[in-house]
Amino acid sequence: MRALVISGGGSKGAFAGGVAQYLINDLGKKYDLFLGTSTGSLLVSHLALSKLEEIKHFYTSVNQSSIFSNCPFIIKKKRGYINISINHFNVLRNLLKKRKSFGDSSNLRDLIASAISIEDFEILKSESVDVIVTVTNLSTNEVEYKLLKDCEYEDFLDWIWISCNYPPFMSLVRKNNCDYVDGGLGSMVPIEEAIKRGATELDVIVLETEVNYLNRMPTKNPFSLITNMVNFMMDKIEVQNIRIGKYHAMQKDVTMDLYYTPTVLTTNSLVFDKEKMTEWWANGYKFAKQKNNSNPL
Repeated sequence: MRALVISGGGSKGAFAGGVAQYLINDLGKKYDLFLGTSTGSLLVSHLALSKLEEIKHFYTSVNQSSIFSNCPFIIKKKRGYINISINHFNVLRNLLKKRKSFGDSSNLRDLIASAISIEDFEILKSESVDVIVTVTNLSTNEVEYKLLKDCEYEDFLDWIWISCNYPPFMSLVRKNNCDYVDGGLGSMVPIEEAIKRGATELDVIVLETEVNYLNRMPTKNPFSLITNMVNFMMDKIEVQNIRIGKYHAMQKDVTMDLYYTPTVLTTNSLVFDKEKMTEWWANGYKFAKQKNNSNPL
């Protein structure tokens, strides 16, 4: 069984899309299992349907307002650089509405519904491939993997949305009497789950560099402290996921190919810039092509 696993990474998902485009369209790889976390969950349905151009358009046309109905950030471009700060007014407005996070990502839920039709969902339900998204259940303190074939249409759209909701800046969702957030909070790179489900060949797209090249900027306020803390925790979760995944792959004699980003794409993956994401998609495609040409199958 061959599986494609895509990690979390916000706007960096555009790079993963470019890698997947090369693997599926150019190399002609057929996958039995598509498993995604966070931004990876946005990709897997279209990849399973081989709708590469549609998902490319999705990733290269969105902006902040496509994702947030109430954005907790102020983003300014100055002399070619992006400056990011907290939008205190929007954060206060969200808290006054008794919401449980600093921002509201309801627009993303609407965008997902427009991108994945019920016809697409029914096709995937009838196909032999499995499509799975990762979510974190804060109420039960567990990671859950939602198989499309076990879901109804609206529920599956909810799970994709939930998998992408990066705490505490995006929506916390109450579903089935539990609080749910981004799957990356528990399983950033779900290699182990793919192996448990029978995968014997894995292509894994990791939306971070293999070696840490980044020293974070000094903390300026409580909000940047929270951001740095969450990023630190998710980075450590990612490293642990990969280490455990490699161990299980070795024990089960699973073939695994990892695609890391060759450079640091961004220091804030919640900034959705159409020009940058278009560039990252192209870079992902070129990187996968170079990697496979230097290491032919």
